Amino acid sequence: MFALRVAASACLRVRGVQAVSAPCLLATRHRLCSASSSSSAPFAIDRLDHLVLTVRSLDRTIAFYTRVLGMHEVTFKGGRKALGFGKHKFNLHEAGNEFEPKARLPTPGSIDLCLITHAPIASVVQHLQECNVPVEEGPVMRTGATGPIVSVYFRDPDHNLIEVSNYDHGDPDSSASSA
Repeated sequence: MFALRVAASACLRVRGVQAVSAPCLLATRHRLCSASSSSSAPFAIDRLDHLVLTVRSLDRTIAFYTRVLGMHEVTFKGGRKALGFGKHKFNLHEAGNEFEPKARLPTPGSIDLCLITHAPIASVVQHLQECNVPVEEGPVMRTGATGPIVSVYFRDPDHNLIEVSNYDHGDPDSSASSA
């Protein structure tokens, strides 16, 4: 058997056999998947299944998202909590008690979400007012993932920016005046 010597930052040849260090493997993978590469991933992302919100208080977050946004509370494995809506969910991690694996810097209030509704934005604004949730901005026209949207912005209890939008291209000024 050949004795292979691996340098910390380079690929070496020892007696005709290539010895590969971990940094060399990473560099090779990076070259294969670099921005200049014309190849694409061998798979396609279809949809978002869930995301994780790191929150200060599970109870306050669940109360807000169920009351204001009509989501439903989900309890799963080990008593973990989530908020469900449609075919999606937000898993909830309480700051300081996160589940592994977790984001590198799990921080309450660091996310900006855009949620889509079929309801007129005027009715969303009216509901926010009834729930004593201040509108930060809107209704305004924005560009969504598949085209123009009408949006209204507000904050959740952790100060995450929440945008509720629809693709029903109504005039944002008429939405605001009818609320």
